[in-house]
Amino acid sequence: MNVIAGRSALLAMADGISAALHAVQGDPSAAVAEVLGQFAVDPLLLLGRDCPGRAETYVRHLLHEDAEDGWAVAALVWRPGQMSPVHAHNAWCAVGVHRGVLTETFYEAPAQDGAPPSLSGIALRRPGDVTFGPARADAIHRLANLGTETAISIHAYGLPYGRFCTDLNRLFG
Repeated sequence: MNVIAGRSALLAMADGISAALHAVQGDPSAAVAEVLGQFAVDPLLLLGRDCPGRAETYVRHLLHEDAEDGWAVAALVWRPGQMSPVHAHNAWCAVGVHRGVLTETFYEAPAQDGAPPSLSGIALRRPGDVTFGPARADAIHRLANLGTETAISIHAYGLPYGRFCTDLNRLFG
């Protein structure tokens, strides 16, 4: 059961994402989020995978990549107090919370270039919750671990993993 079961859960999730991507016309983020919701809290999903956190910032760990279709899945480990920058995505994204609680803050696009985005809403994301978004410059948000325990979220993006650091996010402020 152990590591093999964890690999099976991860492969089943990847197969489900692939099927969703091939079944949807247009933005696939909602369909991918639905798949993540089925697997995000599976205790076997990360079994046999070392996903350490880092004191300085949240860290991404590649779980699966489909280079041919141009998408990847990563586990993000968030220690208490860590947060993403305020950003929008240049590719579709879907997120499922595996462990802990994350706070997602939403922003409205700035009215003029150079102005900061303005706060428009906040949502708590608990284990099993999903969130998603299209590749749009005005779909601005931030994820943060404002709790006291480490959180782990599962992220699928419409980009190969090697481009996550350079091409995924449009940063604000």
